[in-house]
Amino acid sequence: IQNQPKNIVLYVTSNRRHLMPRDMIENERSSAIHTDESVEEKISLSDRFGLWIGFHNISQDDFKKIIENMKIDLFVNRIRSYHPLTKENLIKMSENVTEVSKDILPDEKLDCVVYGCTSGTIASGYDSIKNKINLAKPGARVVTPSSAAVNALRKMKVKKVSIFTPYSEKLNNEVVDYFKKENFIITSNSYFDILYDNDIAKIDPDYLYEVITKMDLAEAEAIFLSCTNLPALNIVDKLEKKLNKIVLSSNQVLIWDT
Repeated sequence: IQNQPKNIVLYVTSNRRHLMPRDMIENERSSAIHTDESVEEKISLSDRFGLWIGFHNISQDDFKKIIENMKIDLFVNRIRSYHPLTKENLIKMSENVTEVSKDILPDEKLDCVVYGCTSGTIASGYDSIKNKINLAKPGARVVTPSSAAVNALRKMKVKKVSIFTPYSEKLNNEVVDYFKKENFIITSNSYFDILYDNDIAKIDPDYLYEVITKMDLAEAEAIFLSCTNLPALNIVDKLEKKLNKIVLSSNQVLIWDT
């Protein structure tokens, strides 16, 4: 932190995301009727203590890296997410899309609005997201990772696709079903079974690279790495050289289609 104003004092007390410990096994043995309430109760403890700043590998950084020498103005707003990652919670998140879009340069026209959530768009549906954004920004082109992936695959005339996601089995299957409905042949699929968005951002890119290279990709023409929070963009080129396959990530296709 540089040039800190004299009227601001920054206290750093812990690098822990949650004040109560959490283990991955909790995802598997949870018996709560409303699991999201149990999760939010634990997370709320960390929200009771002053300012909470989170730094995650999200699409904003990837966008900035690619467009830094282009004549493009990038404006960003955040939307509240709900845990664990389920279709119901992703739809719940989308309920705030209009309000969040409206707060990006209020009353100003935008050429394009990007909704940076792959599974969230699949859960809610592209038309639903587009309509909500256009209520706040009429006439703006709306781009999402899932629709961008379809556009990119069709542009390259790819039919057979392998899909990797970091999601739970149920959410992973919904992503696979989406591409099947778009008339792609899914040759193989793998997933991490992660329930929390923040944990996806913490995945080691080197570990992700090793996992992808061990997938059965013999029949695939391309592999799609789903999730804008997955730190995949920096390993795409390395994967393509290793696998001799087309490799697409959510942020990559999102930026391309934008």
